[in-house]
Amino acid sequence: MARASAGARLHFGFCNLSLSHERLYGALGLGLREPRVVVDAERADGVRVEVDGEQTGSSARDADRIAADVREYATAAVDLLDADGTRISIHESLPRHAGLGSGTQLAAATLAAIAAAYDEPARVRERAPALGRGGRSGVGVATFEAGGFVLDAGHPTARFTTDRPADGEWTVPPVAARHAVPDDWRFLLVRPDAGPGRSGTVEDDAMRTAVERAEPGLADRIGGIVTRRVLPAIATGNAELFGAAVAEIGRLNGAWYADEQGGVYRPPVGDVVASLSDATSVFGAGQSSWGPTVYGVTDAASAEAAAVDGERALEEAGIDGSVSVVRPAEGGARVTGEQQH
Repeated sequence: MARASAGARLHFGFCNLSLSHERLYGALGLGLREPRVVVDAERADGVRVEVDGEQTGSSARDADRIAADVREYATAAVDLLDADGTRISIHESLPRHAGLGSGTQLAAATLAAIAAAYDEPARVRERAPALGRGGRSGVGVATFEAGGFVLDAGHPTARFTTDRPADGEWTVPPVAARHAVPDDWRFLLVRPDAGPGRSGTVEDDAMRTAVERAEPGLADRIGGIVTRRVLPAIATGNAELFGAAVAEIGRLNGAWYADEQGGVYRPPVGDVVASLSDATSVFGAGQSSWGPTVYGVTDAASAEAAAVDGERALEEAGIDGSVSVVRPAEGGARVTGEQQH
């Protein structure tokens, strides 16, 4: 038996979506300690998957969807490892398509657990594309590997294709910069009761349309914010400046997606972000990936007040949801019985 456990990730946006620049995408994000995905694997013949609905907090329908996803990842992983099969048990899971990186973390944890069960190296970065992960953003793979704040290098724009490449026909974007996140930083997570974020073919179509229409000047503005504000703020441990900078990047990214998601933020995220932007306990707020999760950057001293402001934001928006304040991940995934990632 082997176990892989990995935390969620936040996705603040991309550096460039315009085909007018040399490199495309270039994602920013960071790893969180919670919520987590926990996957157990053992050797077996064939592929069997069990989801503990009670422990994961999943409905029967969601448990079935998680099981289907894991079965796909496990089948691919068994093939990559030239293994006989595996029996997988899911004990904790991330909310699906909520902006927290559920797909990549679940795929990577499944691969890592199976590899550990067979005493083989997982080589997650190398094999993630064969699982259909890491095509545009490298943040999820990078935080699985080592946590922290990550800026990836994106892809050469010349490789952009209108049709999605087949799984395995890309490489995960390399890490351009990584910094440990100060331990006293905290992240407010507000999850409105709203539909899931985009994924699969719907996400591919939306991204293709956004790229083909992207105004190149926004990338120049984002590049200046990254080099003059985001990177200095994380390097010096200034949560206030960091929060304001990533929130601005989120707003600028939203201009690229406005036609696809119904505004700079997808409804009803905009109302929650607007409320949090007025809260003194939150240094910057935005939409993680396609949402609906809203993040707020805060610190340990302001954590309780931030949670109250998160509840207030949901109330002012007139929607139900959940609120939590979590720590940054101190490292990457934890894998028992592993040789190496």
